[in-house]
Amino acid sequence: MELISLKYAIFVIALLVLYYCFPKKYRWYVLLAGSMAYYVIICKWYVLFIIFTICTTYGSTIWIDKLLKEQNAIVKSHKEDWDRQTRKEYKEKGRKKRVAVMLFALLCNFGILAFLKYLPYAGELGLLLPLGISFYTFQSMGYVMDVYREIVEPEKNFLKVALFVSFFPQIIQGPIAIYDKLAGQLYEGHSLRLENLQKGALLVLWGVMKKLVIADRAVNIINFVMDKPMDFSGTYVFFAAVVYALQLYADFSGGIDIVRGIAEMFGITMSTNFNHPYFSRSLTEYWHRWHMTLGDWCRNYIFYPLSISKRFLNFGKWLKPRFGAHISKVLPGCIASVITFIVIGVWHGANMKYLYFGLWNGIVIMLAELFAPVNKKVAGGFFKLTGLREKGIFATIVSVLWTFMLILVGYYFDIAANASTAFHMLFKSVTDFHISELGINNIILNLGACGLDEYDILLLIICTLLWFFISFVEENKKLDMRDFILSRKLPLRWAIIYLGIFIVIIFGYYGPGVNPADFVYMQF
Repeated sequence: MELISLKYAIFVIALLVLYYCFPKKYRWYVLLAGSMAYYVIICKWYVLFIIFTICTTYGSTIWIDKLLKEQNAIVKSHKEDWDRQTRKEYKEKGRKKRVAVMLFALLCNFGILAFLKYLPYAGELGLLLPLGISFYTFQSMGYVMDVYREIVEPEKNFLKVALFVSFFPQIIQGPIAIYDKLAGQLYEGHSLRLENLQKGALLVLWGVMKKLVIADRAVNIINFVMDKPMDFSGTYVFFAAVVYALQLYADFSGGIDIVRGIAEMFGITMSTNFNHPYFSRSLTEYWHRWHMTLGDWCRNYIFYPLSISKRFLNFGKWLKPRFGAHISKVLPGCIASVITFIVIGVWHGANMKYLYFGLWNGIVIMLAELFAPVNKKVAGGFFKLTGLREKGIFATIVSVLWTFMLILVGYYFDIAANASTAFHMLFKSVTDFHISELGINNIILNLGACGLDEYDILLLIICTLLWFFISFVEENKKLDMRDFILSRKLPLRWAIIYLGIFIVIIFGYYGPGVNPADFVYMQF
């Protein structure tokens, strides 16, 4: 039951009808039943893995809460006869017990994820990676850590925890939700609102357009070049990397749009995962706009705990008299950032190329932070000399293009078969690049065997430019295109909607002889 399929559409519509037919207080049961049924249909006996995560998540959070309440009750009962030191020692013992429970849950779930994802023995045993295991594991363990930190109260209802872990739209590729932002919405019986149905359906349509019209067409070029990258000039290796940037964004954001649109039809608002990332003016900004829920998770549960830990704070104090205030302030956080990006890289897979992907992003951001004062002086001198404005059009275009090139280097490690090939591709892109080869006739001549003709290439360019225009308007006018469409008069509104449907039906890359491409992030 693919995300873009007639079966899935029927499943969602049937679940919507059931959801709004039930009394409000029972509607979350419909979501739970639908979510578990969907997972069983897709994964068969692999549902046992997600059930294990549900059980350990529920059990550990209840246990942590029980230990905390018992500790507080005992401390309160000894308020008069315990001195401050005794209370402190007792609380520390209680904290260690809660840490042990939390670590048990983390080790069990991340251990299973690591075994299935990174160790060759899983393949020898015939075990495949269960659908969405990375996403629901990160989401569930974030909830466990939030309960330990006393940020949220643990949910006492086992079935409600099961729904939070398994909510069907997001199980395929996220977004990774924070408990206190999603859980309440899942359990609340939402009223049937036409606006939710309309806005959700428009977001689904937009996601389907990006996936079928752009991503599934572009993937042919990438596969063709990456099959034997050394047979092509550096121009076409670079071109394939640029197309990959387009394809990955269209594929991933398109899938997330479908997920968020379906959730919105149930009255549930899921976290935004993308905010026009290719308009970023720095790599740091890019990572605040790209795969935002994974970035938030890593910041909350890896970066911040590391950067404010006693060891890192002491390291900063040690640096200050030796290297100055700037280095002592920035370097510990930079090291924590590099570690975080290594985790992000390894999250994508066990291949060494993903480690290099993480290192590249982490080290570039670290260097930018360390040399920020120097960069600021150089940039200030340049703008003063030329008379250009720091936030003017020229400076914005240059910084956006420079950032995109930095992003692109990371993508080489993503699309290459291994790290060695990625380095060779990068070298070839620099030493064997000829801009004259980028004419449309040359592209068709050299890449024609990929399965796309002149019509497909032209359509890809036009649709990409249209997408860029819409994104540019949304970015600069702070406009939600769905609100804009729904605020138009009825004839124009439906004309735009029918145009979108027409584009998908006529220009979507599907049908006889076409192998539909899976969503890229389904593999994670």
